[in-house]
Amino acid sequence: MDPDLAQLTFLLPVLALVLWTSVMWFWLYITRVPAMQKARIHPQTARHPDSGWKDKLPATARGVADNYNHLHEQPVLFYAVMAFAALTGGGDTIALGLAWAYVALRVVHSFIQAVVGTVMLRFNVFALASLVLTALVLKEVVRAFLSLSG
Repeated sequence: MDPDLAQLTFLLPVLALVLWTSVMWFWLYITRVPAMQKARIHPQTARHPDSGWKDKLPATARGVADNYNHLHEQPVLFYAVMAFAALTGGGDTIALGLAWAYVALRVVHSFIQAVVGTVMLRFNVFALASLVLTALVLKEVVRAFLSLSG
C-alpha cells in the first residue's frame, strides 16, 4: 500500500471521532437552546457553568452537553497517541483495530449518556474504552522503547 494512503487509512479513526464530536456539538445546539428558552434561562446566566442554571434543563439536554464536554477530555489522549503512532511508524493493524474500537466505544458512550442515561452502563462502556486506549498507549510506549534500544 502507498505510504501516504496507509497513513491516511490509519488516521481515519481520528477523523471519525472529530466528526462524531461535531455531531454531538450540533445535537447540543439543537437541544440546549430550545431547553434554555423553554426554561426561560437568559444566555447571560450561562456565563458561569456552576451557577445552577443547568439544573433547570431536562436530563436529555444536560446529557448531550455533558457528553460533548467529555469528548474534549479523554479523547485528547487518543488524538495524541494516534499522532505519535502515525508520525513514528506505529500505524499497524493492531493499533488501527484498537483505534476503531475506541471510537466505536466512545460513540456508544455518547448514546448511553445522551439517550439512555443509565450511569453504570455508561461507566462500563467508558471503562472498556479506557482499557482500549490504555492498550494503545502501552503498545506505543513498548514500540518506542524497543525502537530506541534496538
